[in-house]
Amino acid sequence: MLRINQIQCYKEYLEERYDRLIERSNDYRYVDECKSDRSAFKAMKILDKLNKIKYLNKELSNSAM
Repeated sequence: MLRINQIQCYKEYLEERYDRLIERSNDYRYVDECKSDRSAFKAMKILDKLNKIKYLNKELSNSAM
């Protein structure tokens, strides 16, 4: 159970960070294109991590049944 809680906390942290980066990317879109691109790139990397976490979470919930 402890591992599932750790994964859930990490998932929430990544979701918050992803939202902040997407918002920053949209804010800088017309002001500073370089900052916007960097934020969007970081957000894509975090989205990849989120997809891996969701896959692991599915695997853990299936094996618990």
